[in-house]
Amino acid sequence: MRVALLESGQVSEVYVERRKDKSLVGNIYKGRVIRVLPGMQAAFVDIGLERAAFLYVADVADPAGASHATLDGPAATATMSDARAELGQRPIQSLLHEGQEIVVQVAKEPIGTKGARVTSHVSIAGRHLVFMPTVEHVGVSRRIVDDDERRRLRGILEELVPDGGGFVARTAAEGRTPEELKADLEFLRQVWNDLQGKMASGPAPVTLYEDLDLVLRSARDMVTPELELIHIDDPEEHERLTSFMRRFMPRFTDRVKAYTRPEPIFESFGVEMEINRALGRKVWLKSGGYLIVDQTEALTAIDVNTGRYVGKRNLEDTILKTNLEAVSEIVYQLRLRNIGGIIIIDFIDMEREQNRDRVYTALAEALKADRAKTNILKISELGLVEMTRKRVRESLLRAHSEPCFYCDGAGFLKSRTTVAYEIYRALVREAPFMDDGDVRVSVHPRVAGVLIDDERHMVEELQTRLSRTIRVEARPDFHLEHFELGSVGGTP
Repeated sequence: MRVALLESGQVSEVYVERRKDKSLVGNIYKGRVIRVLPGMQAAFVDIGLERAAFLYVADVADPAGASHATLDGPAATATMSDARAELGQRPIQSLLHEGQEIVVQVAKEPIGTKGARVTSHVSIAGRHLVFMPTVEHVGVSRRIVDDDERRRLRGILEELVPDGGGFVARTAAEGRTPEELKADLEFLRQVWNDLQGKMASGPAPVTLYEDLDLVLRSARDMVTPELELIHIDDPEEHERLTSFMRRFMPRFTDRVKAYTRPEPIFESFGVEMEINRALGRKVWLKSGGYLIVDQTEALTAIDVNTGRYVGKRNLEDTILKTNLEAVSEIVYQLRLRNIGGIIIIDFIDMEREQNRDRVYTALAEALKADRAKTNILKISELGLVEMTRKRVRESLLRAHSEPCFYCDGAGFLKSRTTVAYEIYRALVREAPFMDDGDVRVSVHPRVAGVLIDDERHMVEELQTRLSRTIRVEARPDFHLEHFELGSVGGTP
């Protein structure tokens, strides 16, 4: 199942979910602590997956009771962070012990060699509200910018939960009636009650709650008044999505359209081409400049180059224009490729501080449209920008590809000439200990070509030095860097 979000006709986000690799983010488990690491102030928790989940001390809910806050917007988020930071000052060994059963929620998918990141600050998302049973907190999404609407929503929530309760009004709550918010609140509380009932179902690990699948989750999270249409090409999924919309967001049901044209839906809307483009390392800019995007497990480096663009007036203007054009493309690529973690952007060096400020301001402004949380530092004198982007799921590159089996993900191989000279040194070292007679060198055909042609003089010199004939054997089944030495008729 693949979902693409198009904004102004341009693909901005792509999500992929396969049957054998369903998303785990949002799932809630009763897990068992299998190891407490005081030196890392973290613990490993068995939640029934192949790899144990990682729980950091600041993500352990206070066992003494819920924190209390009745705030609005960013202040509420700050209070939550402060509470976690305060809890994080307590040693992990005073909060958890091996063998302890604990309720946790997946916050980040297993990425690369790392297990899932979990938290015991559980939250359950509904259509209009998010329920957080471990805190006493009423808040409103920061994306709702109208002050009157923020006050209205906060007032409704305070009436619905006069004794306190962990609820945040999502962006989709904007304009919703008290009745709609109450229905969502009661639904979420029922989900939590059902979840609590499952806690006694057996020993850990136990799955207590699974978040919606990609189709319904996309509808829950992406449908806003600004959404024009949802196109879906599977009849059964279309019916299921329509039923979901009819129940939880009836005013948007007529925006769900069945796609019936013979051309594949992703090709019809230009999504397939953008996905293939996003898997490449080089991204061209309209002016003729280009980006180089290199992703590692923990860090992504983006290099900006002028390429074919030579400008019209002077070098500084050429550099500024290229950097400003790169800003919008970089933000677009971050969203499209779902790049997270640490990101280093190497802009072309700018001599004037005011130009560096213009590029930084443009980058900060462009990132406001990104739903993922970002943190950005000022451009250094070397032209580098350090930033972070919240990573919850695998990037598009990792979801669609795997490390090259030939180079083992390194991206480079030893040159044929380098391998030929490795063979030279190996023969000098090993030949005296081989059986008498001719020496057999088994290599990849491309290396064989170098030994027979380009480096023929090296082989002749070696034969003279060893007083033995060297026979080169081409083996198409060999790796380019692999070779075997042996005496003719003997074993390698």
